[in-house]
Amino acid sequence: MTQAVAETAVAADPSAHEFLAFTLGKEEYGIHILKVQELRGYEAPTRIANAPEFIKGVVNLRGIIVPIVDMRIKFNLGTPTYDQFTVVIILNIRGRVVGMVVDSVSDVITLSPEQVKPAPEMGTALNTDHLIGLGTIDQRMLILVDIDKLMSSAEMGLLESAATA
Repeated sequence: MTQAVAETAVAADPSAHEFLAFTLGKEEYGIHILKVQELRGYEAPTRIANAPEFIKGVVNLRGIIVPIVDMRIKFNLGTPTYDQFTVVIILNIRGRVVGMVVDSVSDVITLSPEQVKPAPEMGTALNTDHLIGLGTIDQRMLILVDIDKLMSSAEMGLLESAATA
């Protein structure tokens, strides 16, 4: 979807939101487009001693040291492979820049509030605190991630908790 088409769709329905669609394994996820600063190809980061396994290390992005989180490891989706389709989504969350490694990025999707359903309760099997819900458009279903909550969770330790912000 081109930027002009996306802006027209949002202008037609001001309550609509745009999400960047990306894949991890066989599932498709979405994050709010306003959190995305840029997209980059994967380059091996500099490893940090004693960092959790899902934090691959850091890269220098135009003078800013950016932690890189591998979402496949974070969500326990098997061993990641890095190829020409692997993308690092550079996020700006509460003024902090963080990189997120995903298998691929597909497009920007505009969803109206009616197309977003609440995430089902899974009990203790799955923590749904960081999910906005499930977005449906045609035959596609996107797992919508609240990237602010996910990146500021205590286990991530990348950002101060939401309570102190």
